[in-house]
Amino acid sequence: MTFTFRLALPPERADADRILRAAFTPYLGRLGREIPPDYYGWLPASIERGDLFVAEEGGVVVGVAATERREKELFLDRLAVDPAKQGAGLGRWLLERLDEVAHARGDLTLSLVTAEMMDHLIKLYESHGFEIVHRGPPDHGKDAHTRVRMVKKL
Repeated sequence: MTFTFRLALPPERADADRILRAAFTPYLGRLGREIPPDYYGWLPASIERGDLFVAEEGGVVVGVAATERREKELFLDRLAVDPAKQGAGLGRWLLERLDEVAHARGDLTLSLVTAEMMDHLIKLYESHGFEIVHRGPPDHGKDAHTRVRMVKKL
């Protein structure tokens, strides 16, 4: 696999939306929710701020990392891999690239929130050095599934 990691470009909004929907439809389904049509309406602003990264292979976007800059922290809002590429190590590869971004920006931590019931994701993040620092209900109140906040010290 030969992937390229870079900031997303405005014309790639539809590609990012497609990959996020494909990756998160099963996730939200397990939470008893569906993805509404406008769910990823924030993508253009994220691209403009320089907070959306893509992985491409052969000129095709196959992975997306939506981030948010916080004080001395890079928050990973969404990490999505095209279902055709899942299981190939692309998620882990994206996490390694995000480590590089955070280091370059002088961040002290990487953080994220995921559903506690998503054992496979928690194992992935733990294998990358994240630790669970908090468990509780989701801030958005759209479902009652416990979330875990995970942090990786850099």
